[in-house]
Amino acid sequence: MAGIGWWLWPEQPPVGPPHIAAGTVQADLLSPDSVSRVAGTTLVAGAQSDRPGAPLKVSPSACAVAAGPTTQSVYGDDWNAFLSATYRDSAATGSYTVNQVIGVYPDRKEAGAAFSTLTKGLSKCPSSTRTDPAGRTSKWTYKANPATEVAVAWTAAQDAAANWSCAHQARVNGTSLIQVSVCQAGDGQATVSKLTDNLAKKVSR
Repeated sequence: MAGIGWWLWPEQPPVGPPHIAAGTVQADLLSPDSVSRVAGTTLVAGAQSDRPGAPLKVSPSACAVAAGPTTQSVYGDDWNAFLSATYRDSAATGSYTVNQVIGVYPDRKEAGAAFSTLTKGLSKCPSSTRTDPAGRTSKWTYKANPATEVAVAWTAAQDAAANWSCAHQARVNGTSLIQVSVCQAGDGQATVSKLTDNLAKKVSR
């Protein structure tokens, strides 16, 4: 059942290996090796996207943010730079995935506004039903911890899917809104917290 969660995760268009230049969002990403050390399992690089995905098809519609926290529903169109990168288990079974997102805005105010959109959206949605591009549906339950002015943590659990869930954290880091998620059959909160700490240290904007 863990594979169900992987296929229902918002798809991102594959791109070729990026040219990594110092000072770019690509350079800020945690490497597959460093993420693997924290996760305690071997992960390999998967899809990347240089722009947020379209809002997800979800019911009720007020759950667009909770269901798609890395999409345009949160990040909008006013960012200066954006990168979303997914790492997955080396066997490509979908049993373990890590997603990192960096959205860089013109100033702290706009980064904070995107973060506010995220936290307000999480507060409006205890559960939702997602429909993927193939017409398949899945039901999810969301539980968010109390947010601070710059950070929030929450869990998205897939109903009837063998304990499959995604642990999320988001932080405002200067003019950036960063997110990390860990999806697995089990509790990924400790892992996602450590990875978010590590990513925040690398993001300099």
